[in-house]
Amino acid sequence: MGESLRIGLYGFGAINRLVARLALARGYEIVGAIDIDERIIGKDVGELLGLKPIGVAVSRDVEDLELADVVIHATGSYLDKVFDQIASVARMGIHVVSTCETLSYPYYRYPILAQKLDRIAKENDVIIIGTGINPGYLLDTLVTTIAASVPTVKYVKAVRSLDAAKRREPFRRKIGVSEDPSVVVEKLRRGEITGHVGYAESVYLIALTGDLQLTKVVEHQEPVPAEKDVESAGIRVEKGKNLGIRGFGAGYVGDKEIIRIEFHAYVGAPEYEEIEIVGEEYSVKWRSSGTPGDLGTATVVLNVAEKVRELEPGLRLMTELLPFKIKFSTK
Repeated sequence: MGESLRIGLYGFGAINRLVARLALARGYEIVGAIDIDERIIGKDVGELLGLKPIGVAVSRDVEDLELADVVIHATGSYLDKVFDQIASVARMGIHVVSTCETLSYPYYRYPILAQKLDRIAKENDVIIIGTGINPGYLLDTLVTTIAASVPTVKYVKAVRSLDAAKRREPFRRKIGVSEDPSVVVEKLRRGEITGHVGYAESVYLIALTGDLQLTKVVEHQEPVPAEKDVESAGIRVEKGKNLGIRGFGAGYVGDKEIIRIEFHAYVGAPEYEEIEIVGEEYSVKWRSSGTPGDLGTATVVLNVAEKVRELEPGLRLMTELLPFKIKFSTK
């Protein structure tokens, strides 16, 4: 595809607006954008970005993406809700890179839908892949990359921590910032808010790179009540109210935990990622100063869009872009 990469955008919210900016900065062409928001239908993509017009208006019609080499899909977290959207693009013979979290490893929650998407992709000679900053990169493919230097891996732990006050309001809403913690628990239980989606998907991606047969995966997340008034980045949460969420995903072989990923997102949280690989021969630990989630997601999906031609047609996983595997020991 090279410099002539033609990008289509399915959904024109915060993430795909960042994708559009990055794509234009890299010299790529935005050839279509669709959304359901009546406020932006008919408006020029460039003008919506605060740039000069590019001659492409946001529409409702998926057919307006027909000139794209690859479509960046960014509308929802759960594959059962966005399956038809992704399938409609694939049936047009266009590659799809999606930020749908559960598409990063769809065989866990949606094995039948995954098989259907794989068939559709192969029938139409295209690639479908789910990715993003998390899941898709920080707590799975990056973990594998770091673990690749350890001869025999006994245990993996990866943590991402971020200050929710520095994130968009929609993100704070989905983790219940400033609500009563008991209400947040109930909303999470009913699915009214999602918290973080993708704990198990990250665990399975790591396991897959080492051909590790997990016997079970456990996911859990809970609110973080404020023990005192907390203020960060202009966001204030009163004592007793919810700061955000803290959760984990853990993969077991028998009764032994082999893989653990944690996600901490609350107002005032320290910003970092930390990956620890415990090996038989030696162990390594890596720590960052934190990664901006939205811009990181947009960058990862665009970088993956540039690589899709290197994969075989079908429903693909991020692990297939990695040049190595890891070796686990469960002794």
